[in-house]
Amino acid sequence: GRQTMKFKAAIFDLDGTLLNSMDVWKQIDISFLQKRGLPVPADYVTEICSRSFAEAAQYTLDLFKLSEKVEDMVKEWEEMAVYEYAHNVELMPHTLEYILKLKDMGVKLAVATGLPEKLYLPCLENNGVLELFDVCCSTDEVKRGKEYPDIFAFAAQKLDVCPEQCLVFDDVLPAVRSAKQSGMLVCGVYDKYSAHHRTEMEQIADGYLIDFKDAPLPDCEG
Repeated sequence: GRQTMKFKAAIFDLDGTLLNSMDVWKQIDISFLQKRGLPVPADYVTEICSRSFAEAAQYTLDLFKLSEKVEDMVKEWEEMAVYEYAHNVELMPHTLEYILKLKDMGVKLAVATGLPEKLYLPCLENNGVLELFDVCCSTDEVKRGKEYPDIFAFAAQKLDVCPEQCLVFDDVLPAVRSAKQSGMLVCGVYDKYSAHHRTEMEQIADGYLIDFKDAPLPDCEG
């Protein structure tokens, strides 16, 4: 059965939460390393998924002791990603019905993503959902990545809803942790790349979803 929670706004992560994009990233990351003749470490994809492009590039530089420039790496990743997001990345199952249901119930909707605007805008547009969101925020607009509460506080502020009335959906542990730190309700969302953190996420979060079929609805009393 579906649980209800007290919230007036829902804040969604994109990669691995609303968007079925994690395999795309895996492919991009693997081709990026293969072009350089580098092996793909077991935890590489997981390690870079909660980082911004620049942070991911720095991590990759340090890891493989490359002599490349961060900005050149970022540019290469972005070109590969822009194409994929604009054409091939789709919504996760049941997410559209859920978003429409919340919208119907008067819940404010926001996107809080580590993706830059040039990736998420064409993708949301291509999937026909861009206009459903009241607010879209990227970690590009705040000082720090999702392992800090900055983006969640920023989203609440833009929505004009206090943090306690926001419900966040995210699939990675650092983001679930920081959303809780910002005083919000949080639902962890399953994706295979963060599945090994499931137990920890379930301990921290207010709920945990395998998919959006049974995602919580607002408790409308009072």
